[in-house]
Amino acid sequence: MASASTSQKTATGHPFGEKIPGWLVLLLGFLTAVGPISTDIYLPAFPAMQQTLHTSAGNVQLTLSIWFVGLAIGQLSVGPLSDRFGRRGPLLIGCFIYALASAVCAFATDIVTFSVARFVASVGASASLVIPTACVRDVVPDRNAGAKMMSRLVMVMGVVPILAPMLGGLVVAVTSWRVIFWASAAYGAFSVFFVLTLLPETLPPVRRNTLSVETLLGRYAMLLGNRPFSSHAWITGFSTFMQFSYLTAASFVFIKMYGFTPLQFSMLFGFFSVFMIGASQVNGMLVGRIDAGKLLGIAIKIAVAGAALLVAVVIWTQYYASPQIRPYSVLFIIGAMLLTLAPTGIIYPNAMMGALADHAALAGAATALAGTMQYVLGALAGVVLGQFSAVSALPMACCMLFGTVVMLVISFFRPDAQKDQV
Repeated sequence: MASASTSQKTATGHPFGEKIPGWLVLLLGFLTAVGPISTDIYLPAFPAMQQTLHTSAGNVQLTLSIWFVGLAIGQLSVGPLSDRFGRRGPLLIGCFIYALASAVCAFATDIVTFSVARFVASVGASASLVIPTACVRDVVPDRNAGAKMMSRLVMVMGVVPILAPMLGGLVVAVTSWRVIFWASAAYGAFSVFFVLTLLPETLPPVRRNTLSVETLLGRYAMLLGNRPFSSHAWITGFSTFMQFSYLTAASFVFIKMYGFTPLQFSMLFGFFSVFMIGASQVNGMLVGRIDAGKLLGIAIKIAVAGAALLVAVVIWTQYYASPQIRPYSVLFIIGAMLLTLAPTGIIYPNAMMGALADHAALAGAATALAGTMQYVLGALAGVVLGQFSAVSALPMACCMLFGTVVMLVISFFRPDAQKDQV
């Protein structure tokens, strides 16, 4: 009996047999949230950091791009490492580095020190972005089932980012922004503890790959040349470009232009996140009844419509709205942004599972490459928006529209694009 159980676990490629415990999704969601929480929690503090560190708004925004670059670089290495040495070891090391570097951010007295520490923290945090997704691919081989689990993962990991900017805004209102990074360090320490005590190894030794520079480059070249992977990975990348255009500019747009307090901005951020998570749960209910590829195509089209509406609303607000209506124009902007951002809760899980569907043996490397593409494009969005002064919402809106339109174009090159047309 024990032998049969062991054989079953080996066949399924994970330590749970056929039944995956509910707590695994909670744990992986908590770990994956290290990335989003570190991105989101300090957004309300941008204006305060600009004053404390005696620097410009552009330099503060640049720290977000630095964060994205570190995530991109880290993922390229940690993904293949997890394919070679298993999931737990690289994840533990990454969480420890993140915790330590976040503490250094809390001590920083100038923008250079802060930026360097932020970069190191992002390299560590990259493990938490790659490895939990690879764990999902380890234990759930079917694309639709994987998309369902990813939707639940999005819900769990999304709860923390909803609370994060609210807590960040509250911290800025009552104390120093440095407390935010002490909290980040504590989050990293808890992640280390939970991995040590709860997370089993999901990649058995028999499924691990050899590692060399030549082999690694060959894997990445093969993945980029694979149409199902590359088309879905580019979609997740430009979805990230669109979201990070919002993340980079939103605090200055709403706090400086529209007079929101940091706490009010945080609540708005949470409002958007609730709808993105809600969309991911709708996706989880629909996948299986409706093919994941078809849901992906519908969501992309909704996002394009929302972004086009956002650009139109911003132009109308700045150049054509009457003085009596202009104070209320922010409500129209929020509505258009909601229509643009909410579909990402459907786009991400379906596109990511589409990218990984045919690459069970390279789940770590495939997740890493897709994640790197996301954060390189996210960093690019930050660099582009950093060139504009924070006096208009139009650069943010145009970048968001660009990201959605490119997603739409790429979606036509998916292998199942014709089948998924609606």
